[in-house]
This record gives sequence, C-alpha cells and structure tokens, in this order.
Amino acid sequence: MSSAQVVDGQQLVKASLVSSVAAVVPGKPFEVGLLLDMAPGWHTYWEFSGDAGLPTRIDWSLPEGFQAGAIQWPAPHLMIEPGDIWTYGYGGQVLLIVTITPPADLTPGGVVPLRAKASWLVCKEICVPGSAALALDLPVSTSAAADNADVFALFRSQIPSAGDPPFPLKWKFSAGGWEVSGLPEGAELFPLAGDAADPVRPEPAEEGAFRIASERPFRGVVATGEGSDRRAWFVESGAPVPAAAAPAPPRTGLWLALFYGFLGGLILNLMPCVLPVISLKVFGFIRQAGESPQKIFAHGLAFSGGIFAWFLGLAALIIALKSGGTEVTWAFQFQNPWFNIGIGTVVFIFALNLFGVFEVVLPGRASNAMESAASSSGLGGSFFQGVFATLLATPCTAPFLGTALGFAFSQSAGVILAMFCSVAFGMALPYLVLTAQPGWMKFLPRPGAWMERLKQFMGFPLMATLVWILSIIGGQRGMDGVFWFLCFLLCVALACWIYGGFCGPLSTLRGRWIAILLVLAVAGGGGAYFLGKKFPGAGQPAAGGMAWVPFSARALSDLKGEGRTVFVDFTADWCITCKFNERTAIDTPAVRALFAEKNVVPMKADWTNANPEITAALKAFGRVGVPFYVIYPAGRADSPVVLPEILTEAILLDALKNLP
Repeated sequence: MSSAQVVDGQQLVKASLVSSVAAVVPGKPFEVGLLLDMAPGWHTYWEFSGDAGLPTRIDWSLPEGFQAGAIQWPAPHLMIEPGDIWTYGYGGQVLLIVTITPPADLTPGGVVPLRAKASWLVCKEICVPGSAALALDLPVSTSAAADNADVFALFRSQIPSAGDPPFPLKWKFSAGGWEVSGLPEGAELFPLAGDAADPVRPEPAEEGAFRIASERPFRGVVATGEGSDRRAWFVESGAPVPAAAAPAPPRTGLWLALFYGFLGGLILNLMPCVLPVISLKVFGFIRQAGESPQKIFAHGLAFSGGIFAWFLGLAALIIALKSGGTEVTWAFQFQNPWFNIGIGTVVFIFALNLFGVFEVVLPGRASNAMESAASSSGLGGSFFQGVFATLLATPCTAPFLGTALGFAFSQSAGVILAMFCSVAFGMALPYLVLTAQPGWMKFLPRPGAWMERLKQFMGFPLMATLVWILSIIGGQRGMDGVFWFLCFLLCVALACWIYGGFCGPLSTLRGRWIAILLVLAVAGGGGAYFLGKKFPGAGQPAAGGMAWVPFSARALSDLKGEGRTVFVDFTADWCITCKFNERTAIDTPAVRALFAEKNVVPMKADWTNANPEITAALKAFGRVGVPFYVIYPAGRADSPVVLPEILTEAILLDALKNLP
C-alpha cells in the first residue's frame, strides 16, 4: 500500500515489486525491482538528488539466509527547477533493481515471501513524501524462467557501466577546478556524492564539454541517448596533477642581482602605479622652493626614509614568513581583497582632502606646538608620502626587478635585506638628487594662487588609482564586491563631509566631538553593514578579447604533448604593467593574427587571487612576481623562450616569427 500520495484525487506514484524470474532457484542470485509509475509532470530522485530532493530508499524484510544488494540506479535526467535549483531524477516510469541472493539450502516446492518498505519524494510544483509496504511471493524451484524481461532489459541497459565509454574523455585540471571534453552531442554528466558531503555540479562549458568548479577529484556518470537507446558509464577525473617542472632558473651573482634591484627600484618611479603619489611629492617640492636648502634636503631625506622604511619592513615580514615555512611572493598583499579595501579607502580619503571636502584641523595647543616645530611636521608628511608611494609601487615589478627578487627570495635573510635596500636606494635616488641640488628649483614655477587649483587637480590621479583598485576587487569579488565597496565609500565620503563642515576653526570643542562621533558612526556603521554583511565571495573575472585558455599544469602538459606552441601570460588584475602589456602588446589584431597563423595557444595564468599552482610555476623559473611571459615552442617545449617584463608588440611579433 502507499500513503500520502493522493493530491486532488490523483495517485502520484504507483509502486510495486517485480522479479526478473518466475521462481527462486536455491543459491542462484536473481533480481527484484522497485517499479515506480509517476503521474505526468511528477518526478522522483536519483541516488544523488542534486540541490534539493531525496533519493528513494528500500528497506528489506527477507527470510533468513537471504541477502539484498545495493540499488542499481539507472542514469537520471537533469531537471532545473525555478531559482536555478538543479536536481537529478526520473519522470514517467523507473525500475530500481536490487540483486537478491538466496541460500543454497532452500527446499524446492516452498514459497519465499519477499517484503520491503519503500519511501520516496515526488515533486512537481510541490513535493510530497510517499511510502509503500510491498510484498512479492515467489515459488522455489530447481529451475526458473525469466519474467518481466522487457522492463528489466530496458532499465538494466541504463545502469552505468564500469567500463570505458566508447568516446575518449579528456580531463584538464586547474586551480579553478576540472574541465572534461570529448563528450558526444546531447550527453549529460551527473556527479556522484561518494565521500563528499556537497559534490559540485558539472555545468556545460561548450558543446561536448563540462566544467566542475572543484579541485577535488571528480566521480560521476555520463549518459547518452534516450529510452531504449540510453546508455551510461561511470567516469572519474583522477587526482589533480602537480605543477609541471620547468627548467632550472639561471644562476645570478649577488652583485649583479643587487645591481638589477637598484635599476628596478629606479625604474619603479616611472610605473603608473606610483605616479599619482610622486606627483604629489613634486607638488610639495614646488611649495618648498622658497625655503632654505637644508629644509628642502631634509624633506628629500624624509621622503627617502619612508621608502626605505617600507622596503625594510616588507623584507622583515618576508623573512619572518619564510622562517615559518610560508611561500612568499612579491606584491602578495594585493592578493588579499581586504588589503585592497583598506588601501582603496585611504586613497579615496586623500583625494577628498585634495578636493577640499575636509581639512585636518588640530586643537589649539597642538597647533601652537606644530607652529614651533613646523619643519618636524613637514618631515612627517614627507616620510608618510614615501611610504605610501612605495606601497602603491609594489605590484609593478619593473624590468630587472623580477630577476633580482627571484634571486633574493631563495637566499638568506641577509641577502634579502641587502636586496630590498638596493631596490629602496634605486627608487629614492631621484628625490635625494633633486633635493640635494635646490638650485634646480628655480626651473619650477613660483608659488601662487594657482597652487590651490593644482592641489585639487592632483586629486584626480588618486581617483584614477582608486579605479585601478576597484578593478582588482572586481576580479577578486566580482561586481557585487565593487558595488558594496562603493556603498561603503559613500559612507566614508559623508563622514569626511561631516568632519569638514563641523570641525572647522570656528567650531566649538563640543561641536567637534559631536561631529567626530557622527563620523565614526557613519563610517563604522557603513563598514559593518556593507562590508561585514554584504561583501561577497570570489567572483569570476571578465573574459578578454583573446581566446585565452586558463592555465593549469595538466593543460600545459597536454598541449605540449600534442605538439602545440603555447604562450603563457602570468598576470594579475592588480598589476597595471600586466594590463598595459596585454592591451598594447599582446591582445592586438597583429598578434592575434600571427597566433592563428602559427597555431599558438594563448594561456593565461591569472594570479589575481593566490594560486599555489601558478606560484609554483613562477618559482620554477626563479620568479616571484608578475608580469612574466614565456613561450613553449612546438617540438622544443623543453627550451622555453622567456620574454621581457616590459613587452612591446614588436618584441612579441619577432619572437613569434622566429617559431617554426
């Protein structure tokens, strides 16, 4: 009998037990099936039901000595419910087959009572649980004819086979998960639960291919055809393949590496990451042009001190992390979205200050003290600008700097400190030279009313820096992350406006405290709500114009094994040099045309979020930062061609034209 299965007078599921034989033969296994006939539009579920639902269960009550095997599940069908709920199940009719093994000492002539309680969930717009207590009596005989042959043949053919499917599958693994291709048109892929509590659903990527966003080994069922032509096979991905070994990095001498570090630090001043803050410092030199040479040089020393403080602090942190066994890479802080939120907020506040939204007003006593030590105040500001300029410079590994840091990160603590001092000296040298020669200031315009306009204008480079940081957050947390961060910045802007409007020189002490409390409430509340509750998980970065293949060691190995030429772009959304190279030298019509002519596969190693596989690939080449470009020529994959960090279209085209 069945229960709880009648809705609006309609029987939703009719359940019965059927046997593959007309009689039981002692000691000879036979099959019994739970046959479920469902009303039109209603469905029950497979052994893994997907995002919702429950699989059918059978609890057997068998005579002593009888044993029941596990349910043999025919291949299901995918059903996508409202709300993007993916489930796997059966409509119409399904037979769940179980093998029953009788004891060998049965006496012919008797009757075997088979009893089972089946339970299921049947769904349409609503879901209704159902159950049935089922009985099947079979005689015992020395031989038995087949029974219910058609229905058993139909559903037995749909049970997944353990053999290989007649079409070869190609599995590729990357940090983002698995991709399987080679499936025939119309094939379906279903995940098996196995030991995983929450298996990831395969999603169609293109015709004959699926993506599984999980780094765990995948096991599932692939099915083709319909009705009597439906066939299925168990498939599995195997274990993830570790990063392919690359040629040993060339040995670099200490003095040459230090020289490279110095050159890299010098060229960092030309990188777009750091130009906004450097422009602010040049603006400060203009304001100081009428002061004494000693004071100007002191500001240059303070600015340089900020550069050294940041680099030495970063070196100390790297040494500490390496001592703890952590893999450390250049600009690793920009892989943390919370760091990007913090630095983006600081940049935004600085821009509002330059636009005149607020000014920092000190209390009376502090103001008097600062007037008596004005130079000290100015030196502190120059020091902080040096720190801030260096902070924004770290994502840009300039030419020579990538090789130098790759050498340093594999050396002792003393060498790491020496290398970072070399980089800091290279970056600080222009400011030391400029402030040591104050006579050069005469070539700068005289201070005047125009400086207030210039000050406001300097806020726009900082806003451009904020746009760049937003692009990084977009790659890490998607558009939702950018939206909620902008909501938080709106609260910060309101807080700065409150501070600027009610903490001026004419405001009372009580009014200032009230304004400060409002500032903390608005900014803190906005951060708690928009960032603490709304900030999302990682999203997927947008695709570019070129048909990039996501990097993975398995995919790279497969392509090299096929004799394909592969161009690998190690990049990140927070690396402006990378983005500049991609737009001006890589993703151009001429390069795309030559890629097609030479049958080159463009592969992107996106390092925006921390990725151990990409980190290992960089480390194999002695690199700890991006950009980094390498070509694996067809037939000569063991001799990769390493390209410069600052790439031009001409350099890349020449390298490609030299390929066979």
